[in-house]
Amino acid sequence: MSRDAGVVAVTCLALEASIARGPGVSVICNQSAGLGAALGATIARGASGIISFGIAGGLAPGLAAGDWVVASGVKNGRNVIATDRAWTQSLLEMLPDAVHAEVVGADAVVASPSDKFDLYNATGAAAVDMESHIAAEIAAKHRIPFVACRVIIDPVHRALPPAATLGLRLNGTPDFPAIFRSVCRKPGQIPDLIRIAVDAHFARRALRAGRKQLREGLGFPYYERFTCDRFAA
Repeated sequence: MSRDAGVVAVTCLALEASIARGPGVSVICNQSAGLGAALGATIARGASGIISFGIAGGLAPGLAAGDWVVASGVKNGRNVIATDRAWTQSLLEMLPDAVHAEVVGADAVVASPSDKFDLYNATGAAAVDMESHIAAEIAAKHRIPFVACRVIIDPVHRALPPAATLGLRLNGTPDFPAIFRSVCRKPGQIPDLIRIAVDAHFARRALRAGRKQLREGLGFPYYERFTCDRFAA
């Protein structure tokens, strides 16, 4: 298989995609329903590695908004898909304060603290997102190096109000009219939305700072060899 596409970053939000994109890194920004097909099409054109990159919900007590989690493996039901060891080690060296732990995939937003605690007790995973499990399975199927590197946006004790769980537009941007309608129907959620906005600020700042530390190729340890091979071809 040709691997000329370099590293592919899997994201869900337009903000995540804009931060992840860079030299040696192409981006897929897609919700979970269409992510598998989009990633499969990209792999058909070539991929050296796949990284699940962006934000995640916190499950482990003690994790705060802005904390990094570098996955040791991705849980999907009873299955655990290990991440690439060399790449994961590279990420941990570049993000020395990151937590090294498993993450778990979910097909829907985990909004309430009780649901988060239940998921933590059932899986032991430090964080949850809606893309890593899909990307991990596809990478394993095609035998492509895979890692997951995520920043916590909502800690385990933080409840996500209804307006914060609404779907995104197809381009990965928030559906502001839907959010506005939700707030009009339930204005009591405004304090929770403000707290989430503060958490999002810390997460966004950490994501940008960490992206700079990961440099070209998002910490891909085989990046220099890949670049030489590509230009020699």
